[in-house]
Order: sequence, then structure tokens, then C-alpha cells
Amino acid sequence: MRRALIALLGAGALLLAALVAVALPAAAAPGTLKEAAAAKGRVFGAAAAQSHMGEAAYASTLDREFNQLTPENEMKWDTTEPSRDAFNFGPSDQLVAHAQAQGMKIRGHTLVWHNQLPGWVGGISSRDDLLSAMRGHIAKEAGHFAGKIAYWDVVNEAFQDGSGVRRDSVFQRVIGDGYIEEAFRAARAADPAAELCYNDFNIDGRNSKSDAVYALVKDFKARGVPIDCVGLQAHLTLGNVPSDMQANMQRFADLGVDVHITELDVRMSTPADGSKLATQANDYKKVVSACLAVSRCTVITVWGVTDKYSWVPDVFPGQGAALLFDDNYGKKAAYNASLEALGGTDPGDPGDPGDPGTVTCSYARTAQWDTGFNGQVTIKAGASAVGSWTAVLTMGSGQQISGLWNGTPSTSGNVVTVKPVGWNASLAPGASASFGFTVSAPSGNQAAPALTCSSP
Repeated sequence: MRRALIALLGAGALLLAALVAVALPAAAAPGTLKEAAAAKGRVFGAAAAQSHMGEAAYASTLDREFNQLTPENEMKWDTTEPSRDAFNFGPSDQLVAHAQAQGMKIRGHTLVWHNQLPGWVGGISSRDDLLSAMRGHIAKEAGHFAGKIAYWDVVNEAFQDGSGVRRDSVFQRVIGDGYIEEAFRAARAADPAAELCYNDFNIDGRNSKSDAVYALVKDFKARGVPIDCVGLQAHLTLGNVPSDMQANMQRFADLGVDVHITELDVRMSTPADGSKLATQANDYKKVVSACLAVSRCTVITVWGVTDKYSWVPDVFPGQGAALLFDDNYGKKAAYNASLEALGGTDPGDPGDPGDPGTVTCSYARTAQWDTGFNGQVTIKAGASAVGSWTAVLTMGSGQQISGLWNGTPSTSGNVVTVKPVGWNASLAPGASASFGFTVSAPSGNQAAPALTCSSP
């Protein structure tokens, strides 16, 4: 009788547990970049400027979406030590305090760089004197922030673009090849807890410049020079994510260092349009996906919060629209693509000033044969109505769209941009539209095309 009672109670407990399991709702997908990145064991950050922190939309977007902050200029040498041994940490202290209050990690940027140097540094001609000045600067700045900085860009852009040759900076001319090693050793002494990184642009794929950085890191690891990470800036142009970006990151990771994407943006000729924004979204998706595929790629940082304050138009006239949020803090297609690549879903909160007007899209195969297939794309509006939409299909090798209905296509290379035919342009909140197409694939490539979508 006792055994029967125990068995009955046990069965009851199992039934109750099953009922509870059924009653509990499924966990919601992360709704912000930082939440989605954290769920994947990553950090998603942004560069920020203290001068914009008084703008409510700027600060709220930064705080809502990002969990790592990189000061844009506030930690550079011309700001922190404008005169020798006279230090100014006021602006950077404010940003660090804000980041700490929000639970953000902080990236120190940057200790040694050939740009934004005060004149007195460039005027030093003695090796011993410049080495002393560099060591002193690192000791003072890294020491000031010791325990607060997660990652330091110790040396920035030491190699010439398009080659593996050292850049002709004052540090290279006066101190010589050893200045990079000296900088890393000084940084470790000043802050033993921070990860120490080398950071550069146009090393996102494999080329002569990234090969030179690879050789530097390999040498440092072999000789015990302290280096923990490599920063790939990833200042990219539209449609030009290196095809070997993931493989390049993996080879650095295989040396025993972490890989960080440190200054990501994807610039385009302006004005932006739906097709460009959809291509940009696909570019961001490629970068995020490449990072997720490399276990030691732990940080993704975009170089700015909003297109409104991007550096791009000032440096590249006629180009811009490079970030995840537009001039009005609206979420762009690139935002949704990045969030989805991280496994998140935009909750579509109408109270979010950056949210209304977005669309999502999905692909389904409707028929298949030896040399082709039919597909259907469905575009769905989010929490708000949209007036139009654009879908971009990137076809695989040997594939060509031979027919398309309920959409207006235009083709450039292997990229097919599809816009509405008129009657299916406007979508009410939550409503959807679809178009179909036939793919000719004489080579037998049945792979699904890559798909992104956006609403202008």
C-alpha cells in the first residue's frame, strides 16, 4: 500500500510538472542588440562622444542597445596630454562614469597612434626621450583608468594600408620597430587586468597588411610579449565584406588571441535608398554571422550611435548612412539584420522612437527540379504600417532568375533587387505581401538565395 501511494504521488508530481511546463510561456527572443549578443556570449558596443550625451535620444539609444562603450576621441593623446605631463581626463571620466552606471564594458581607445597627437610629441627627435614620453603617457593614462577598462587599443594603425610595411610615424622613425612591443609592455604594467589589443583598418580579410599584423601577433605570442586581442576596425564599403573575413578571424584566434570587431560601419553613396539599405543590411548580417562562427570573436562595436554624427561624410564627401540608426534614430534594415543574426527579434514597441515602420521577410521553396526551382518571399510589416518595401536576393553561383511575379525586379551582377508592383506596396501593421520567382540553375546549384529586406 505504501509503495502504491508513493507511486501515485510520484505520478501526480510528474503530471503537475508537465502541466506547469505546458503553462509556462516560451522565453521571448532577446529584443535589443546587447541582449541578443549577451545570449550568444558576445558584447555589442558603440563608439560614443561626450559632446552628444546631453541629447536624450542619443543617450537613450546608446543605453538601450549597447553594453560596451568606446570613447570616440576623449582618450586620444591630444585630449588626455595636450602638454607634456599635463593630463586632462575630464571628458573621458564622464564617459567612463556613464558606462559604469549602465553596466557597460569600456574600451580604451587609444594609447599610441600617429594621429591626433599634440605637437610636442611630434617634435621629439631623441629615441630615449620619445620612449620615455610614450611610457610615461601609457603609465599615466592606463594607470588612471586601471580596473575600469575591459580592453585597451594599445597601438593603433601601425602598418601602411595596402602593404605590410610599418607606417612612417614619429614612433617608428625615432624609436624603431621595438616601439609596439614597448607600448604593450608598458600597458600591461599600468593595468594588468585589461585585455591588450592591436587595432587596425583594412585587415578584415586576408591581405598583405593583415599578414603583417598576423606575423606581429605570432611573434609576440612566441616571445611572451603581452597581447590578448586583435581589433579589426571593419570600416567597410557597401557590398564589400571580405569573403574570407571569417577565415581571417579564425587564423588570428588560432594564435591564442581574441578577435574584436572594433569600428564597424558600412558606408554608401548618399542619398540612401531601399536597395542600398537592403544591401547594407546583408553586409552587417555577414559580419555579425562571421563573428558568431569564431568562438574567440567576442566583441562587435559599431563606430557611432547614429548616422547623424557619423565621421564618414566629413572624411568621404558624398558618402554616409553607415550605421544602424538613421539621423532620426530610426532603426534601419541593418539593425534588424544584425539583431536577427544574433538570434533576437525586434519587439516592435511603438513607444520606441527608432522602431516604427520596419519589415521582416522570409523565404520558402515551392518547387524544385534538376536545373532550377521556384521560391516565394513574404514581406511582413511590424508594429506600424509601411508605405513600401524592398527585398534583395543574392543569387548563388550559376543561378539566374528567369521569371518573377508580383514584384518589380532589377539585376546587378548576382544581386536582384525587388520592389512592389504598386498594389502590394502598402502594408498595414502586421500585414504581409509576397512575390514569387523561378530560378534557372543549369549547374545544379539548388542553394537558397541570401535574402534581406527593408522599408524606406
